[in-house]
Amino acid sequence: MLSPQHHPPSTLLKSSSSSSSPSLSPRLIFNVRRRSRSGVPGNLPVVAVISRRGGGDKEAAAAATTAPVVDDPYESLSTSPPSEKIEVRAVITIRKKMRESLSDKIGDHWESFMSAFGQGIVIQLVSEQIDPETKSGKSVESAARGWLPRQSDEAHIVDYTADLIIPSNFGCPGALLITNLLGKEFFLIEITLHGFREGPIFFPANSWIHSQNDNRESRIIFRNKAYLPSQTPAGIKDLRREDLLSIRGNGKGERKQFERVYDYAPYNDLGNPDKSVDLYRPVLGGGDKPYPRRCRTGRPPTSSDPSMESRIEKPLPVYVPRDETFEEIKQATFSAGRLKALFHNLIPMLVAGLSKGEVSFTCFTDIDKLYNDGVLLRNEDQQGVIGNLLPPLLMKKFADASGSFLKYDVPAIISRDRFSWLRDNEFARQTLAGVNPVNIERLKGFPILSQLNPAVYGPPESLITKELIEKELHGVSVEEAIENNRLFILDFHDLLLPFVKKINSLPGRKIYASRTVFFYSKEGTLKPIAIELSLPPTHSSPRNKHIYTQGHDATTYWLWKLAKAHVCTNDAGIHQLVNHWLRTHACMEPYIIATHRQLSAMHPIYKLLHPHMRYTLEINALARQNLINGGGVIEDCFTPGKYSMELSSAAYKNTWRFDMEALPADLLRRGMAVEDPSMPCGVKLVIEDYPYAADGLLIWSAIKDWVESYVDHFYYEPNCVSSDVELQAWWSEIKNKGHYDKRNELWWPKLNTPQDLSNILTIIIWVASGQHAAINFGQYPFGGYVPNRPTLMRKLIPEEDSPDYDDFMMSPQYTFLTSLPTQLQATKVMAVQDTLSTHSPDEEYLGQVHQLHSHWISDHEIQQLMKQFSSRLEEIEEIIIEKNKDYSLKNRCGAGVPPYELLLPSSGPGVTGRGIPSSISI
Repeated sequence: MLSPQHHPPSTLLKSSSSSSSPSLSPRLIFNVRRRSRSGVPGNLPVVAVISRRGGGDKEAAAAATTAPVVDDPYESLSTSPPSEKIEVRAVITIRKKMRESLSDKIGDHWESFMSAFGQGIVIQLVSEQIDPETKSGKSVESAARGWLPRQSDEAHIVDYTADLIIPSNFGCPGALLITNLLGKEFFLIEITLHGFREGPIFFPANSWIHSQNDNRESRIIFRNKAYLPSQTPAGIKDLRREDLLSIRGNGKGERKQFERVYDYAPYNDLGNPDKSVDLYRPVLGGGDKPYPRRCRTGRPPTSSDPSMESRIEKPLPVYVPRDETFEEIKQATFSAGRLKALFHNLIPMLVAGLSKGEVSFTCFTDIDKLYNDGVLLRNEDQQGVIGNLLPPLLMKKFADASGSFLKYDVPAIISRDRFSWLRDNEFARQTLAGVNPVNIERLKGFPILSQLNPAVYGPPESLITKELIEKELHGVSVEEAIENNRLFILDFHDLLLPFVKKINSLPGRKIYASRTVFFYSKEGTLKPIAIELSLPPTHSSPRNKHIYTQGHDATTYWLWKLAKAHVCTNDAGIHQLVNHWLRTHACMEPYIIATHRQLSAMHPIYKLLHPHMRYTLEINALARQNLINGGGVIEDCFTPGKYSMELSSAAYKNTWRFDMEALPADLLRRGMAVEDPSMPCGVKLVIEDYPYAADGLLIWSAIKDWVESYVDHFYYEPNCVSSDVELQAWWSEIKNKGHYDKRNELWWPKLNTPQDLSNILTIIIWVASGQHAAINFGQYPFGGYVPNRPTLMRKLIPEEDSPDYDDFMMSPQYTFLTSLPTQLQATKVMAVQDTLSTHSPDEEYLGQVHQLHSHWISDHEIQQLMKQFSSRLEEIEEIIIEKNKDYSLKNRCGAGVPPYELLLPSSGPGVTGRGIPSSISI
């Protein structure tokens, strides 16, 4: 790409006799001439006047206007001689910093001064028409002389105007090239061209424009008209290809913060062996530890292991392409600022306040104090640390003479009924309407068998037998219960058992591989009837499995409660590491990288996916730095500890399939639905009162209809999908690079028809929106009360011949509480769950278009389809609200039962337990 030239002030000032000296007057005159560039050469002199909106210099404007104005440039193209001119006004919309430092203000004044000499911004307008002489798109160029903003109606948004005089035979503008000659980057929202009969022409950017000091290449911005590759106007074909090449990079070197290069790398930066041998973590991606690829950063290797990339530790930022970083409003009001305060200030303060890290909860009053009294934070070095978390809404700070108290609000799960977590029906209800409702399966036969190698892991048969279950069914046979879809299972056995021995060797960690069987009653509720907890077989215990059922005596009751706690801990770990992190965050990242690398910004599918990619790479980078890294919060506070990401890799290897990420397919796979062509999504739920699935299918159906209409609008000719070179490269790259370790799987969908494309896109959008919302925003509402959903257990269940059994018999409550996370672990994970459950004030929700992105596409029919999609989501919200009032639906309504709102489309900011953002933004 051609680098802009610096024009001497004398050359630029010749266009106006009134500009003989540098001035910060409202009159901003600049010379417009054709740029000589590879693919866009030529020289066509044009004069333009730039003035502040609402003002301007009439004399300068008159001097610049050398030809009559043509009302319709497209009409004049064929009827007017090329000597005639068109007057066009360009409005440049820029977002300034919300909080400007003194140096920023001084810099703005300096840039205004420099702009008076034409050293600010260069705009090159490129036509969709070919210049017959150059065989490239016609172009004109303007060097802005002045940088004097007028604030728009919205705070921090400023507009600049440019009055351009262009030849009448210029044709329709299809692209802009922006060159930033200033000393620092700026955020360009859009450029709007006025003066055409069809109305304004928009060039949406929503992008950081780097300084030429960092990169001499200009930025290419296309107008908001969608083109398939084969439909691209001749004048901007080269720019379409050139823009994609600049985004892909060359795969070499360390990426710099101002760049916008998208490439792939394995998860080789989770450990820090140079810091400590205890922080070594294996590379995920390739070999026996497959994993989706992440965005490449290109940092140097560690000294200890050349296969591992060196880490950038907090608070320094991890590279993501510049436009993927949080916008300032999100940084200032929520995520970046709050996460930094959380990891860099709050957690160390919690460590200091709870100086004895191994202190257990010894009574339930200790837990209640977190909400009533708070955690004492001693020696607070920074004032306003909690305030910097901004509106967490769940955490409040109070001060007294001894220090500050961090107080947590009461989580939703106990706000209505503080004892609900004790009951079996609530334990079962949360498998259908909790924060992890995606693992329960219909039991399809007996015996229950493991698929693990029996030579290593013992006999495959479960100890949960037909006879054991029938004791709990009160006259119903197992065969009858299975035939009538009344037996269900939560089975973590095969995924966890290979890790149990390693995890149990860690200090303060104890885990079983678990199976839990449920019975669906005629009253419409689930009841847990048996729990199997397994340890790896040993010579002394070749069948090291234990069965627990609910009894009627005190001892059996407490053993049952401990068994349920271990199941909840397994569920919490699988939820966080597999269903939340892997299946949404990690698997979404390759889709985003491939979309930027292979689909032009003017491709209709890029425009469709763009709102579903917002902030995901940044939040994933923050997670690699603070959450899932060696020694991070997940390892510290969840049972798998240092083996957490290896467990996630094993789940990817053994269970993840792209085609099964479709909600109907997942429900069919788990036996939670059966095929039914008469239903909107082609499936019928076997448990009608399954809130996650029932609401999810409504959202899925709305997304599917919207996507199919969108795809059919652009792909209406035979073979148009198979012949779309960008689209085929995109899908190939997702499979062969982004999910490299799964590239040879036979289950990958084909991409030959519009229906194929619709199905693929519906899965991607569902994962980014509804699926992530359902398993993310309930983390604090369900997990904020530690006994309801402990993230780790520190003790195995006492057995009769063990030394701890007498202690258990004397004080089962003490055994239970001291098996839970320590006070420090609990308060840390609660703070993180609160943060991850919070909506940002600038959240963009499914079906809603932010006003700053309102010009995302010029197609009126697509805009109408988007409005229909939005209206459909509003209808779904009303349907869900009414369901939550239906007392016959016991999993979402009843005394003390919190309504199921995780798939309500809209939400306000904060921890609301509802709302579906368009993208994975936290």
